Amino acid sequence: MTEEPVYHVDGDLVAADEATVNVRDRGFLYGDAAFETMRAYGGDVFEWEAHMDRLAETCEVLGLDHGLSDGDLRERVDETLAANTLQEAYIRLSITRGVQPGKLTPDEAVDPTVVVIVSELPRGGQGSQPVWDGPATLQTVKTKRIPDASIPARAKTHNYLNGILARLELRVTGADEALLVDAEGHVTEGATSNLFFVRDNALRTPSLDGPVLPGITRRVVLELAREEGIPVEEGQYSPEEIRSADEVFLTNSTWELRPVETVDGLSVSEADDGSTGTAAGPVTTLLSRLFDARVESAYYD
Repeated sequence: MTEEPVYHVDGDLVAADEATVNVRDRGFLYGDAAFETMRAYGGDVFEWEAHMDRLAETCEVLGLDHGLSDGDLRERVDETLAANTLQEAYIRLSITRGVQPGKLTPDEAVDPTVVVIVSELPRGGQGSQPVWDGPATLQTVKTKRIPDASIPARAKTHNYLNGILARLELRVTGADEALLVDAEGHVTEGATSNLFFVRDNALRTPSLDGPVLPGITRRVVLELAREEGIPVEEGQYSPEEIRSADEVFLTNSTWELRPVETVDGLSVSEADDGSTGTAAGPVTTLLSRLFDARVESAYYD
């Protein structure tokens, strides 16, 4: 990576220290913006089309017609990676409704603000090192997941107060990730991750029928499990079911698959090496290897 990071702001490559947005931008004033967090392997973006489909859905929910093609957005991402001489990277692409008069109701005409931020990550694929320091500690929090009737979970917007409030609760216990439940007490997801657990050799995850983000890595993991013949169930679950699971892991684009060591202070059941709460179990390990193999074949072979 270059010594000083370079970001893409409104069509121009700008040194990170000089990259700014207008204080009247609606993304700053109201969180009125869509974004995608992505990962580059070998200079190519993982599941680009899926990310663009989800970005389009977020913009549809927001009524944000930014007028940019997927090709235009890809060009900006590729230019940012090249300017930073990065092949392995974290990527955040943000599109705001832009600068408008200071009123809550947005104007129909949109001059969007588009920002691409990147940072270096380790190589992915087989034999790679994870970006996380170790298995996660997961804590159920009092902050409830916002219902879909208020803000649809499928909309990935700049308004992350729900997750921020959940993460603030972790200051008491020091856990790595917050586990949110919905208004009925069913588990939904982490503050920045999707949740999976294993019970009776079946892979289980909260259904998208609830307020759950349709994670890209989540979808890939489910595909891998079904291809491998692992029983899969998407449903509604209680925190107690997570605490008593045989294995638990989290997914997002940056972490890929991250095993969970403890849930609410309780060690996850015995791992494949006979220890408790110190390593991924057999299903988590298998899926991690399958994920790495897919990345290796798609982006490095």
